Amino acid sequence: MSHEAGSAEGANEYTVSIRTMDVIVAVLFMATAALVMWDSHRIGSGWSPTGPEAGYFPFYVALIMFIASAITLVKSLFTKAPELGTFVERTQLKSVLRVFIPSAIYVCAIPFIGIYVASAIYIGFFMVYLGKYKAWIVLPVSIGVPLFLFVMFEIWFLVPLPKGPLENFLGY
Repeated sequence: MSHEAGSAEGANEYTVSIRTMDVIVAVLFMATAALVMWDSHRIGSGWSPTGPEAGYFPFYVALIMFIASAITLVKSLFTKAPELGTFVERTQLKSVLRVFIPSAIYVCAIPFIGIYVASAIYIGFFMVYLGKYKAWIVLPVSIGVPLFLFVMFEIWFLVPLPKGPLENFLGY
């Protein structure tokens, strides 16, 4: 099979093009920059007799970000250059999602079950799911790491982190 045939075959496996991602990222950056500019203007983005107001520098950094993103958007939409290629292939996307989805679930679980229990489950899950470790290794690590972090943050540094029903039951 020639290289060209392999490329044409692989072209059917792409999920999204680089140009499409350029447009999406440019629009997201423009929206973020617009939000920062609006909020900076709300708190004061001018120059007062005592110097710059609180939103002065964030406003102009966001303005530069907006302009750069707008240039990227226009260039991506109106350049007649050939398609740059595949941004990510299905197998690559699956690998990313294998990590992203459990991580998103972990973050969403923290307000409900607390950071320590969520971390124990998260660490244990990844050790079993991706690492293929045995239970006799998973249990001490997935319990020990959050326990150590609890002692470090809650007792030594006196920094309270989000707790859930288990910590409330134990009186912490």
